[in-house]
Amino acid sequence: MRRAFCFAIGCLAGLILLAPVARSQPRPYIGYVYPAGGQQGTTFQIRLGGQNMDDANGVLVTGAGVTARIVDYYWRQNNQEQALLNEQMNILKKKTQPPKPAPGAKPPATPPPAPPVDPPTAELMEKIQRRTDEWVQTPAAASISALLFVEITVAPDAQPGGREIRVATVRGVSNPLVFEIGQVPEYSRKPMKTATIQVLGKEAQALRKRPPEQVEDKVVLPATLNGQIASAEVNQYRFTAQKGQHLVFSTQARQLIPYLADAVPGWFQPVLVLTDASGKEVAYNDDYRFKPDPTIFYEVPKDGEYVLGVYDAIYRGREDFVYRITAGELPFITSIFPLGGFPGDPVKVSMKGWNLDKTQLIHPPAGAGAGVDSVAALQGKFVSNRMPYALDTLPEAFEKEPNNDVKHAQKVTLPVILNGRIDRSGDWDVFQFTGKANESIVAEVYARRLDSPLDSVLKLTDAAGKVLAFNDDHEDIGSGLNTHHADSYLMAKLPANGTYYVHITDTAHHGGEEYGYRLRISEPQPDFELRTVPSSISLRSKSAASVSVYVVRKDGFNGPIKLTLKDPPAGITLNPVTLSATQAVVGLAVRTTLASTQEPFSLVIEGRAMVGKTEIVHQAVPAEDRMQAFLWRHLVPARNLQALVFDPAYQPPPKHVPPPSPAQREAEMQAANAKPADKPAENKPAETKLADPKTATATAPPATATGPKPKFTPQQIASRLRDLNRLYGTGYLTDEFYLEKVAECYVTQ
Repeated sequence: MRRAFCFAIGCLAGLILLAPVARSQPRPYIGYVYPAGGQQGTTFQIRLGGQNMDDANGVLVTGAGVTARIVDYYWRQNNQEQALLNEQMNILKKKTQPPKPAPGAKPPATPPPAPPVDPPTAELMEKIQRRTDEWVQTPAAASISALLFVEITVAPDAQPGGREIRVATVRGVSNPLVFEIGQVPEYSRKPMKTATIQVLGKEAQALRKRPPEQVEDKVVLPATLNGQIASAEVNQYRFTAQKGQHLVFSTQARQLIPYLADAVPGWFQPVLVLTDASGKEVAYNDDYRFKPDPTIFYEVPKDGEYVLGVYDAIYRGREDFVYRITAGELPFITSIFPLGGFPGDPVKVSMKGWNLDKTQLIHPPAGAGAGVDSVAALQGKFVSNRMPYALDTLPEAFEKEPNNDVKHAQKVTLPVILNGRIDRSGDWDVFQFTGKANESIVAEVYARRLDSPLDSVLKLTDAAGKVLAFNDDHEDIGSGLNTHHADSYLMAKLPANGTYYVHITDTAHHGGEEYGYRLRISEPQPDFELRTVPSSISLRSKSAASVSVYVVRKDGFNGPIKLTLKDPPAGITLNPVTLSATQAVVGLAVRTTLASTQEPFSLVIEGRAMVGKTEIVHQAVPAEDRMQAFLWRHLVPARNLQALVFDPAYQPPPKHVPPPSPAQREAEMQAANAKPADKPAENKPAETKLADPKTATATAPPATATGPKPKFTPQQIASRLRDLNRLYGTGYLTDEFYLEKVAECYVTQ
């Protein structure tokens, strides 16, 4: 009976990893990447915190010159799994301890040496210890408690700047996050352990305990400083600077993770403090103009040591409070003028900022069409921060002073885009045009959406000074990162033929050379934009998946919009759907006849509409639906719409399969030596698989009124076998320990 029992244990089918799945896995999610970038020409390891990343098989980074290799994965481990790891570790440790003297024997004068540890045992102990060190019983945010470890290699000629990074699993593609390619040496603090949830009144118990030597790092500028802020924590960097240096400390935090899960106000709000060697504060910033990410500009007054500190404005923190601070005497643009131009028109763009000597402007690429592109400054091999630059096909003109009131209004001919500045406090710019009765006029400001600090206000008046229309802020859901929609917009019908005036100023009566704007005054230009949510979809074999398409209607456009797929790959279809004039969002069903695809692929949803006799065609911009402070929702743009077709029955094979038990090997030998008539139809050795929780549950000895009480309930057996299979399949348990624990599940008391 013992032999038969062991044989049954050894032959249990590992269907927990091999059986078909009845439903698809939830979409993978990444909540942070640390570090969130790296230097050209280097190889380094990053970690991605998220959830639903089981069976990850790839990491996707947009653009050329960056490759990624998955190193390891830590799922969110439960208490029972950790208990099994502890038990396994204790057994391994006993093998490394010297033998104990026999009972009653006199201890030797010289303790016997510890037995040598074989490399596989040492490697397994180290692996278990690393896993245990990362384990937290109650993480502060479950959505970022799973960890994926990835090795990144950046080519020396990789284009610097922002990319997007995603995780691909066998059943889908995650949301994207920003991943930066830097140009200067990088310093990365030791990765933070998963933060523990804070209990009211016992918050101190959840604070990170770190040795004093990890509070401050000594660095050499220029450098990019990578870190994670824990609750109530300040990170400090000490460096040496020389008199006369123009240092820039530029932070990326909200730019990396626009909206944090379960956090108020919705993002990490870093604060920068610069002190001299004596600890005296010499510079401070918590917001760069209207952006939460701070920037310090500092002219060094004397040689010496200085310390840069960074912390959260209200001393929050956890592992997704990630920052990158690029520090040094590097080029940085604070403003450009004009903020845009006609596509292909070589307009001279002036730059203001720091360390811009001997720089040249990097213009939008040749052939760029209407829309918002960017410009940057190139100084030697260093590229500055990028500034938005708008391209439009309407006639362009420049504001001319004095034009502060109706008496000195600047005359313009419509349609026109005016490039101007509110160049001092209290300044008004007034523009005069001639209009006709019942003619509709639109005035729209592009400033905040182009990184200008201007908080505009617009008004339209007639010749008698009567206000016909007024606007301060106008919401643009297409601007996903803007939390203050400060650009103004108005549309009005003119009451009579005559002279009219458009007035623009700053709501807070601020001004300066950086307070630039682009003001469009024209008849309505009916148009639309589209956003696709989410930015990745998973399709089951020969099935369908849905996405939502939002429409942003412009200048009163209310026509129908036909939505289709542009050049879809073979096997992917979409029944055309038409957005009516009253619809702001519609659901689309993308269908496939494919069983699966090896790699993710991109889809493009296209919208077509008629304005008069002209057809307008726009591609939908993929986006992620994000929430700010549990209330406001934003559509954050992404670069592409990723799709994957998967077979729901597919399960990746386990990485580690247990050997047959002694009883199983003996049974196989008996079968091989049996007479031909006694042999089974196919003389193949039994396939060794992981234990099956379903089989185990079904065959567990039942409790009876007189019989022994089972050691485990059927539910406990199934749960324990799942934990054992997962730990063993990923190489955390020895063969002996695994088989013993599986057998233990079937032993009754």
